[in-house]
Amino acid sequence: MHVSRRLRALLAGALAGLAGLSAGMLSAPCSARAETPAPAPAPPSRLDVPFTRYTLPNGLTVILHEDHTLPLVAVNVMVKVGSRHEAPKRTGFAHLFEHLMFMGTHRVPTKKFDAWMEAQGGWNNAWTSEDRTDYFEVAPTHALPLLLWMEADRFSSLADDMDLPKLDAQRDVVRNERRQSVENTPYGKAELRLPELMYPPGHPYHHPVIGSHEDLQAATVQDVTSFFRSWYVPNNASLVVAGDIDPAATRAMIEKYFGIIPAGQVPAAPAASAVALKKVVRETLTDNVQLPKVIMAWHSPAHYAEGDADLDLLAAILEEGKASRLYKALVYDKPLAQEISVSQQSGELGSRFVVEAIARPGVELTQLEAAIDAELEKIRTATVQQRELDRARNQFETMFVSRLESTMARAMILNQYETFRGDPGYAERDLGRYRAVTSQSLQRVARSVLAPDARVILHIVPAGQSKEGK
Repeated sequence: MHVSRRLRALLAGALAGLAGLSAGMLSAPCSARAETPAPAPAPPSRLDVPFTRYTLPNGLTVILHEDHTLPLVAVNVMVKVGSRHEAPKRTGFAHLFEHLMFMGTHRVPTKKFDAWMEAQGGWNNAWTSEDRTDYFEVAPTHALPLLLWMEADRFSSLADDMDLPKLDAQRDVVRNERRQSVENTPYGKAELRLPELMYPPGHPYHHPVIGSHEDLQAATVQDVTSFFRSWYVPNNASLVVAGDIDPAATRAMIEKYFGIIPAGQVPAAPAASAVALKKVVRETLTDNVQLPKVIMAWHSPAHYAEGDADLDLLAAILEEGKASRLYKALVYDKPLAQEISVSQQSGELGSRFVVEAIARPGVELTQLEAAIDAELEKIRTATVQQRELDRARNQFETMFVSRLESTMARAMILNQYETFRGDPGYAERDLGRYRAVTSQSLQRVARSVLAPDARVILHIVPAGQSKEGK
């Protein structure tokens, strides 16, 4: 889970609201402030997102979350297929299929999926990762029957209605998305190259989610329909309906629309052997950028595994806010870096802990790299201060709980826990992972993971520049 950038966005509104409170506190007499001790932190409250879970005879897991706070409903379908399930020479299929799911069927013609939903005040989107594909819709309460019917329709019959014009249309969209969002984005080449340097050929995480032009261009209608019939079956998916719902009526609609879809034979996921770096892997890329950048990446514990939460909090300690270690040392004090980013990028088969820094004009990447290493060495050799850990944990918990304000986010989180933990009610235990982190456990994980002699170091330098860092 990447904490830093999302955390900044989520906290922006909350901090703005707190500005008035701070002004009021400052207006109190100084003597009163001195005599009044700071209130002791209240014990953490239990996090509970109520739900009902059941399974249809065809294997579809259904989760209902009733909340009448707003007259809105959210539908979330999570399919256990991502880029790591793709066959050799067919990279990008999971993401391509995410696009094809909006191309319509004989009952919902092309472009009508969005049009009909938007006419009822709703909207939708989807995204694909290495481990899953996630579809979601939000609409006023009255639109729920339409949402469920259209979701069931494409889930049951898209393969029957697939043809070459639909495939060609979305193939072009996806290839253009690769050009626009990766290849022609500053430092985007690193996003494509880093997985190849981290994982050996044949590993499910070796290729990026977006796939290659060659594989996408080679896709046939038979390829995509086979992919659909293999993975898009009810016993490989879970459905969450959240918000202003009547549980009994919703359950009847789900059984009517989704219950008729037959179960399938889900293939075994491609094998993934344990992977580890035994040395420093260095590479330099040129890109159409003005300032050079260094990226360091280590293999780290899988999502929800021991150490994963420690590294989420360590990322915040290193990079979140002006008082964080790397920001203060490299951006504010010296300064060497234009921008710093640190993240624990969690995955089901394993994760990556990534540090990225853009050099200020005139700063050598070797100088920037040495300064990052000096800060990481402090983490490995001395425990972080309790106030640093408390700050990071409080920031994370604020972000975690703030997300639950959204009906759509609650639907997504319930489905995420169902998909990866088999328990939609995992939120309290998930938060408990972060509450259990100590300075000692964080240092132990940092020593174990952030080995200076077993990592990828990637330099991105401006095209045409003969010497790095200038």
